[in-house]
Amino acid sequence: MRIALLSYRSKTHCGGQGVYVRHLSQGLVELGHHVEVFSGQPYPEGIDPRVVLNKVPSLDLYREPDPFRIPHPREIRDRIDLLELATVWTAGFPEPRTFSLRAARILAQRRNDFDVVHDNQSLGTGLIKIAAMGLPVVATVHHPITRDRLLDLAAAPWWRKPLVHRWYGFSKMQERVARSIPELLTVSTSSAADIATDFGVSLAQLSVVPLGVDTTVFTPSAQPRIPGRIIAIASADRPLKGVGHLLRAVAKLRTEHDIELQLVAKLETNGPTEKLIAELGISDIVHTSSGLSDTELAQLLASAEIACVPSLYEGFSLPAVEAMASGTPIVASRAGALPEVLGPDGMCARLVRPGDTDDLIRVLDDLLSSPDERRRLGLAGRRRALAVYSWESVAAQTVHVYERAVARNTQQRDAARALGEPC
Repeated sequence: MRIALLSYRSKTHCGGQGVYVRHLSQGLVELGHHVEVFSGQPYPEGIDPRVVLNKVPSLDLYREPDPFRIPHPREIRDRIDLLELATVWTAGFPEPRTFSLRAARILAQRRNDFDVVHDNQSLGTGLIKIAAMGLPVVATVHHPITRDRLLDLAAAPWWRKPLVHRWYGFSKMQERVARSIPELLTVSTSSAADIATDFGVSLAQLSVVPLGVDTTVFTPSAQPRIPGRIIAIASADRPLKGVGHLLRAVAKLRTEHDIELQLVAKLETNGPTEKLIAELGISDIVHTSSGLSDTELAQLLASAEIACVPSLYEGFSLPAVEAMASGTPIVASRAGALPEVLGPDGMCARLVRPGDTDDLIRVLDDLLSSPDERRRLGLAGRRRALAVYSWESVAAQTVHVYERAVARNTQQRDAARALGEPC
């Protein structure tokens, strides 16, 4: 098949859309398909050389080191650029909409080059234009953005709530576009149920295909684990990820254990996480890193005695799967899809009540004091990663969804011809 894989932003490291695009595209070319990735900034890195990367430039108004920059007038090329700028200046998030419109404009010139278009999470209005060209469209929804919005609103002070509402204004567009796409992919049955509820789509539209992990990179190390090391991989300044609860737990546990926390996250300068670390007096035992390669991240995961996923909601959790593959015992919230990904409490992870710092302290204390239990959980996690999660399987299952989308599109076109309607 000739596949156009769309990703409105493709941050490469530490989970997220870039990891999905990179590994899925590689899995698809391994199966013999032709794949072209269309991506906005930041562009993916480490793409398989057999995959064609088409850069879809935006104004890139969130780029480092000057986010929310003011572009020079010469950078404004067309009406889509004006829409992007106006949305940012009115406190909205434009990228899903504007990327999809740019992608639709490009594909209008190349409509005969592809058999199927696969959108990764943008759910922008441009997808409706692409479908109107006669191209079958499949979309991945990792989880409904409405869950992020609810948690961010709950955590925001009263004066910021209108800004949070405005930032998530694109969620209504995503709901509308999702309802128009017959073939949707998601990563867990928990996420499928949430998407059906929040976006008003039918469960019949949704196919569950979990994310994968490279078990040759994420693997237990021959080196001994570093005593007392806990690792967490999260967007630390987002309330959804529950990092504040973990920091408070670490502050308490340090009084009884010699511990350190490796926090893989890019922290906002003087943001809530930096401030909380300072307030708790734990800056000497909390070490942050970001932009790690897969190899560096795998080494860090394999060096830890415990991996922690304290999220208040997850539609899947690639870091949890990477920790399992690394043989690192996990403490995770009983939230969203995490019990589905990790299995029941005590199988290869210990599950705690989401947002309950005392429960997190109790379970981490138990594991820090129980090397035999850590070893058992780590071995069980490795076995589960090998048996359940692989990118080869993800790619093959994804192709089945493509085939359904193509068959559905062909049937609709044939029916239109039979009725004498334009195709």
